[in-house]
Amino acid sequence: MKSGKKTGRAALPALLATSVWMAGLSGAAHAAGDVAAGKAAFAKCASCHQIGPSARAGFGPQLNGIVGRPAAATKDYRYSAAMQNSRIVWTEDKLRAFMKSPGDVVPGTKMRFWGISNQQDLNNLLAYMKTFP
Repeated sequence: MKSGKKTGRAALPALLATSVWMAGLSGAAHAAGDVAAGKAAFAKCASCHQIGPSARAGFGPQLNGIVGRPAAATKDYRYSAAMQNSRIVWTEDKLRAFMKSPGDVVPGTKMRFWGISNQQDLNNLLAYMKTFP
């Protein structure tokens, strides 16, 4: 019985170290973005989307409060059937995937965009977008 307790106690530091290491990996994949760099990156989006206090739908929907919002939820934009039926809630991970390759996330989307492949650019863009809840 005592040997089992020693094994359990001896394993604890290794488990803790592994947990900390794995947490570091997931944090690195989705590091915090730079708001100023995200504002500059939003220029790629601004021809179709608006964000900010006076934002409204244009060629694309306005993006205020996008994080946590269900897809196709704004009333002032006419979404594709694919987006309406997607049942997506825009988490940060889902937004990253969509901004990287819209057609892969929502086949049939009206959004015609080549995507952003650089992870840091995606993080920066999300950091900026989150400043408009």
